[in-house]
Amino acid sequence: MASPRLETFCCPNRDAATQLVLAFQSQVFNGVCLSSASFNLLLTILQLLPKRNQGIKKLPQSSSATILLFLSACDLLGCLGIIFRSAVWLGFPDFIGNISMVNGTDVWPAAFCVGSAMWIQLLYSASFWWLFCYAIDAYLVVRRSAGLSTILLYHIMAWGLATFLCIEGITMLYYPSVFSCESGLEHAVPHYVTTYVPLLLVLLANPILFQKTVMAVASLLKGRQGIYTENERRLGAVIQIRFFKIMLVFIICWLPNIINESLLFYLETQPDINGNSLKNVRNATLITWFTMGILNPVQGFLFSLAFYGWTGCNLDLKCQKKEIQWESLSASAVEPAYTSQVGSSLNYSPKKTVVVNGHNSDEALGMLSEGSDASTIEIHISSGSQKLNDAATPEGMGGSHEGQPLEG
Repeated sequence: MASPRLETFCCPNRDAATQLVLAFQSQVFNGVCLSSASFNLLLTILQLLPKRNQGIKKLPQSSSATILLFLSACDLLGCLGIIFRSAVWLGFPDFIGNISMVNGTDVWPAAFCVGSAMWIQLLYSASFWWLFCYAIDAYLVVRRSAGLSTILLYHIMAWGLATFLCIEGITMLYYPSVFSCESGLEHAVPHYVTTYVPLLLVLLANPILFQKTVMAVASLLKGRQGIYTENERRLGAVIQIRFFKIMLVFIICWLPNIINESLLFYLETQPDINGNSLKNVRNATLITWFTMGILNPVQGFLFSLAFYGWTGCNLDLKCQKKEIQWESLSASAVEPAYTSQVGSSLNYSPKKTVVVNGHNSDEALGMLSEGSDASTIEIHISSGSQKLNDAATPEGMGGSHEGQPLEG
């Protein structure tokens, strides 16, 4: 699991609240973390491996697919960090016990404690920033202001900000050294702030960006053909449900962290956290602590379900040139199939669509609805139908849609 308390535990003079959660059934807790992270690692890899009857997949070409690739990579590497840390904690209790020595001189236990905690925090913090970049990119794609050229800015934002905040928080926490950290809640506050800034940013900003994207998609669908049919409504609903699933997974996985940290801060302000009046608060703190150990590592698998659905266990392990299905069904993958079907049955040769900033409207909608076969096909069916109407009528020759009623 990912919590700033993991770094705080590396200080020999840690506060009483941190000692409470990390000393309570530590073997059971690390066993839970190890099981949850292993479960997520196996199922996420199973989700992303190529399956039979899916055809040859291309490498991701859109910025949104690239973001999903790095988001999944951060989740998988973060899980590896949790597995490594929990396995060492369970397998070498004497080694871990040296971390608690106030005047210890063995540098390796402290190095392991700090290194593993920073690895987990950095990768999950980067995953938060990548998720924030996904919300920004979704909005910019619909506004036709995004593309592969913006991916460099996303890299700078995700890796740069995650690294900067992690280093700044750790430096403040371990001043003057990890063996003699300063005491007091005020000293640890900057570290907690730098940890929770990206989490709270996604929690507060992403719903706003997703809502603006949904509204922009509705305008794009209406303006593309001049009508708003059932296919357009269904596609808009698919995109809206996709965004809802993303936020639901994020809230389920990380809301326990916010609750737990609030309870720990409350305990730290009390003169005696072991008092009988605080028994319920301590119990709630420990419950949310174990909940974090279960839910934090499974974010990657739940996100894969939100983006792609359950892809099944029918693996295709043949030595063919296939790639992981980061973008399960893009607009470019469906266009050739649709063109061949329409062209052969109706003797129709579709016209070229106007491209703005590297994306036409069909591609933009295809990126947002990737993972849903029906929704992506509907994009091209409705687009192709409109092109057929344009070719069949004199008005369509000039590309004008005047006089067509707006529905919905």
